[in-house]
Amino acid sequence: MPRTMEETMSPRLDASRTPTAPSTLSTPTDEQVAGPEALEGLPEIPPFEQVGAVDARELSKTLFARLASLEEGTHEYAYVRNTLVELNLALVKFAASRFRTRSEPMEDIIQVGTIGLIKAIDRFELSRGVEFPTFAMPTIIGEIKRFFRDTSWSVRVPRRLQELRLDLAKAGDELSQQLDRAPTVDELAQRLDIGRDEVVEGMAASNAYTASSLDAQPEEDDSEGALANRIGYEDHGLEGIEYIESLRPMIASLPPRDRKILSLRFVANMTQSEIGEELGISQMHVSRLLSRTLRRLRKGLTLEE
Repeated sequence: MPRTMEETMSPRLDASRTPTAPSTLSTPTDEQVAGPEALEGLPEIPPFEQVGAVDARELSKTLFARLASLEEGTHEYAYVRNTLVELNLALVKFAASRFRTRSEPMEDIIQVGTIGLIKAIDRFELSRGVEFPTFAMPTIIGEIKRFFRDTSWSVRVPRRLQELRLDLAKAGDELSQQLDRAPTVDELAQRLDIGRDEVVEGMAASNAYTASSLDAQPEEDDSEGALANRIGYEDHGLEGIEYIESLRPMIASLPPRDRKILSLRFVANMTQSEIGEELGISQMHVSRLLSRTLRRLRKGLTLEE
């Protein structure tokens, strides 16, 4: 049965699909409630699920014309505005269906799209002569895209790179079909009329869209275990950094000949005999000098510890 005006004076949007709305959807005070004559002349509203697209468009025109004459914040204004939202929820569902392949739940996408619908209703002016679906659809889709842009990326990257990623994906698909192979960086750059460095930057930014858990379970045929077990390793060279930094001032304080012997022995990997020939001294002398220098350095490290 169609709804009479008395039965629909205070419709409530379904809570599961209602986003956080402006204050005009809040419960009006006694001072804000106007008389029922403010809604006289409005057509009867049938159940929303039974209203077709053409009827919804015509009913919306009538409601927008009445909305313009009502005072914002009143009970009647909220009724007309809420009814417009319910009548045009099909626009939100249509826009949301374009994103059904995304990982986000469809209920969340519809909720975000409803916010865009409410914004479009608040900004729409019937006098401009534009059909409401034509006016509202860009706002609804823009709100959904903003939602994905702000929440779907594992690592936040500039909007320029987010849009570049989409352009690269589209161009890559088109070139793959034309070339029957994956396109090169130069071919992508030529297709999008951008620099090669920009393509590389966009590809690198794509890695930030999703992230793998370090605790993710491996495939059945993977014997290496979780990802955390496959990345990183213990660098034993780190243990020597402290000793190197401690030895640096000690070596700098050595006599020039002792420093030369250390350099030839441990940097140039020369034998004691070769060092003796280089410095014009015997191999035995080199051995005594090297042993004395090492004892001095070892003692200095022991004192610091």
